[in-house]
Amino acid sequence: MTGAKLITSAAEIGAARWNALANPEGLADPHPFTTYEFFAALEQSGSASRQAGWQPAHLLLEDGLMPLYLKSHSYGEYVFDHAWAEALERTGGDYYPKLQCAVPFTPVTGKRLLGNAQALLKTAASATQQLGASSLHITFLTHAEWQAAGEAGYLLRTGQQFHWENPGYTSFDQFLSELSSAKRKNLRKERAAVRDAGVSFDWLTGADITEAHWDQFFDFYTDTGSRKWGTPYLTREFFSLLGQGLARQTLLVMAKRNGRYIAGALNLFGEGVLFGRNWGAADYVPFLHFETCYYQAIDFAIARGLKRVEAGAQGEHKLLRGYLPVETYSAHLILHKGLARAVDNFLGAERAAVTEHIAELAAHAPFKKNS
Repeated sequence: MTGAKLITSAAEIGAARWNALANPEGLADPHPFTTYEFFAALEQSGSASRQAGWQPAHLLLEDGLMPLYLKSHSYGEYVFDHAWAEALERTGGDYYPKLQCAVPFTPVTGKRLLGNAQALLKTAASATQQLGASSLHITFLTHAEWQAAGEAGYLLRTGQQFHWENPGYTSFDQFLSELSSAKRKNLRKERAAVRDAGVSFDWLTGADITEAHWDQFFDFYTDTGSRKWGTPYLTREFFSLLGQGLARQTLLVMAKRNGRYIAGALNLFGEGVLFGRNWGAADYVPFLHFETCYYQAIDFAIARGLKRVEAGAQGEHKLLRGYLPVETYSAHLILHKGLARAVDNFLGAERAAVTEHIAELAAHAPFKKNS
C-alpha cells in the first residue's frame, strides 16, 4: 500500500480533491451519489458513522479514490450476504469486520472506483488483509468496473432492479401510447383516483426546499420507515446537509390535500438520470405511492429531458408501470479460501438464475409487442 492512505472521513479528503476524482470531466450535473457532498452529509449527520456500524476507511491514492467503510453488520447494503456470514461463523471464523465499497443506504448504480480502477482494486485487496477484514464487497458498480474486478480476481455477482427509459417522450400521454390497451387504461385509472381524491403535487428543487419542507418529509420518512423496516437509517440532520450541499440536484415531490402535505418522495438527479430514493406518507390514498414515486418521477424526467429513472431496489409492481428489469452488479473478495470457493459456485448458478428471471419479467412488460 505504498503511497496509499485509508482516510477516516470524507471531510479529511475535502470537497475539492474528492470531486476532482469523482467528476474529472467537470460536469455541471455529476452523478449525485459519487459527490463529496452526499458522503459528507451521511457522515457528518451520524447516519454513516462508526457508531452506526459504518466506519469510514476511504482508500485514497494519488490518482484514485474508493469510498470504503469498515462494517460490523450487513444492513443498509441491499446486496445480501447474511448467509455467507453465517456459513463462516459456523466454522468458527469471523465475518465481521468486513470492508464495504458502497454508497451507504443507497442502492443506485454508478461508479465506485473513482480514478485508477486497477490500482484501486489491487490496493483495496491489500487493505482488506491489513485491516484484518474477512472480505471486501463492491456494490452497484458499473459494468465496466465489474469486468475489471473479475479480471483482478474478485467474485462476480448480479442482481436486478427496475428502470424507466426515456427514448425522447414529449408527454406522459406519449409514453402511455406505447403501452398495451389494458395497461394504459390501468395507469390512467390509478392517476385519476389520486387526482379525484383531491391530491396535487409540488416539485421542489434548489432554494424552493426549506427546512420546513425537510421537517415534514422527515416525519413521513420516519413514520413509514419505522412501520416497514424498523429504525430508519437517515437522521434529520442528513436532510438539512443534503439540502445545503446538493439542493440543485434534489427533487422533493410533495403531495398536498386540503392545504396540507400528506406524503413526499425524495429524488436526486444528475448525468441525465433521476434516482428515486425515499418516500413516506401520513395519509392513505389509493395509488398515492405509485403516483408520488413513479408517475411524478416520469413526468419530471420527461419535462427535464432526462434519459432514465432508477426507482430503487426490489418491487415487481414497478414492471406494470413501465419500469423494466435491468441487471445490476457487485464484486466480492473473500479471504477465506473455503468460503470463497463455496460462494463462487453459488454465484455461478445465481447469475444464470438472474438472467433467466430478467428474461421472464421482460416477457411480461406492459408495452405493445411492437414497441
